Amino acid sequence: MKVESRLAELGLVLPAKPVAPVNVRLPFSFVRVRGARALVAGHGPQNADGSLAAPLGKLGRDLDVDQGYRAARLTALAILGSLKRELGDLDRVRAWLRVFGMVASAPGFTQQPAVINGFSDLILELYGREAGQHARSAVGMAELPFNIPVEIEAEVEIS
Repeated sequence: MKVESRLAELGLVLPAKPVAPVNVRLPFSFVRVRGARALVAGHGPQNADGSLAAPLGKLGRDLDVDQGYRAARLTALAILGSLKRELGDLDRVRAWLRVFGMVASAPGFTQQPAVINGFSDLILELYGREAGQHARSAVGMAELPFNIPVEIEAEVEIS
């Protein structure tokens, strides 16, 4: 349980299963395991109880880069929570392969990579360069579900 010990050392807590907003149906798996790969559906920033974490809105209008960075970090914890529930042990993740980061962006906002670094920095801190290094996209979106500022999906190799 090396990764979970590191989380505890950092004082970080994995959130509960995502709680959908009222009258929202989510007919999909948050993590789909196929062979030695786990595909992780898009996640947003969550509070410890699984609810969506504030602040909500667009980068460059409602949030600054530091707030977006923190939202991406919370999104990493949300993804790790889903992986823990599906795999039982976060040390089963042998390598982070691909990350697709989406940032709700006001017109003219171009710092999406700096925002998604909140995700990448935490994964590298927890897993180290060998397992944590990943291919990544960081793109701007006109809108994201539920007005979340960041949504991230991933693919990992598992044992």
